[in-house]
Amino acid sequence: MHLYGGALQASYLVGGLAARGVESLLVCPFGSALAAEAYPEPVSVFAVPMGGDLDLPFVGRIRRLIKTHHPDLVHLHSRRGADWLGGIGAGLAGVPAILSRRVTNPEPRWVVPIKYRLFDRVIAISRAIAEGMIEAGVPEDKIRLVHSAVPRPDPLAQRRRGELLSEFGLPDNALIVGMAAQFIPRKGYEVLMGAIPQITARYPTARFLLFGQGPLQERIRDRAEREGLSESVRFTGFRKDLASYLGCLDLLVHPALDEGLGIVLLEACAAGIPVVATPVGGVPEVIRDRVNGLLVPAGDAEALAGAVMRLL
Repeated sequence: MHLYGGALQASYLVGGLAARGVESLLVCPFGSALAAEAYPEPVSVFAVPMGGDLDLPFVGRIRRLIKTHHPDLVHLHSRRGADWLGGIGAGLAGVPAILSRRVTNPEPRWVVPIKYRLFDRVIAISRAIAEGMIEAGVPEDKIRLVHSAVPRPDPLAQRRRGELLSEFGLPDNALIVGMAAQFIPRKGYEVLMGAIPQITARYPTARFLLFGQGPLQERIRDRAEREGLSESVRFTGFRKDLASYLGCLDLLVHPALDEGLGIVLLEACAAGIPVVATPVGGVPEVIRDRVNGLLVPAGDAEALAGAVMRLL
């Protein structure tokens, strides 16, 4: 529903196709950020109900759209049921379908031969995802590895550090550590919260900007207040202009417990800031230890604190 990794990549994709003269019909959920984006002329947006894996009527909705507009290809994106339900709809309409898979979570082995028969090709956004699909039984010759990418930062759109300090009420001498992710368990916010007291004990001017929203946000906010960390931690909410602020940070942390690739890691590298992350999923395909960041064991708050302090 928000312009996080997968949705942002879909937005980049239709814009890139439009620049090459390819017409796109973008089907997305009612009320989603994708539906509200401005797109170039060859892109048409269809906002429809999308209720997830059990929304069986979505098959009929996508089939009717295909029959009405006659696309040459249907490109599906995991998940929200758009993958397998969309594959059925494309098959019923007689149009070839490809799937972009962005997550590493395993699927039941009995599902794989049924589900992946729906797609002519499957795009994996990291080697870790590709290897997981092969292990689960997806034919290797059906898989294509296409890493996600982000645009180069626009120098005219980049904020100055003073603007960031003013926007988020930070002191001039602040050491600024950012984290940008949905507030969901696998992103590792609890691990970061466990590391912050050790970091601030050594670096009292360290400030943590948490960019994002999600079901765990209030729980993490309550923990910050309970543990006396409210002065050190700022909850910024979801920021569509995040990329313009990244270059103002001293470093980015990404203590994920699982990750398909990590779009924000690409954005941090493009902005020229170091990253402390975990070697899970596709992360090591972006962050090389002691080259453009540091990798620490997933779930290890003490190791995370040590790496952050080393960079600070």
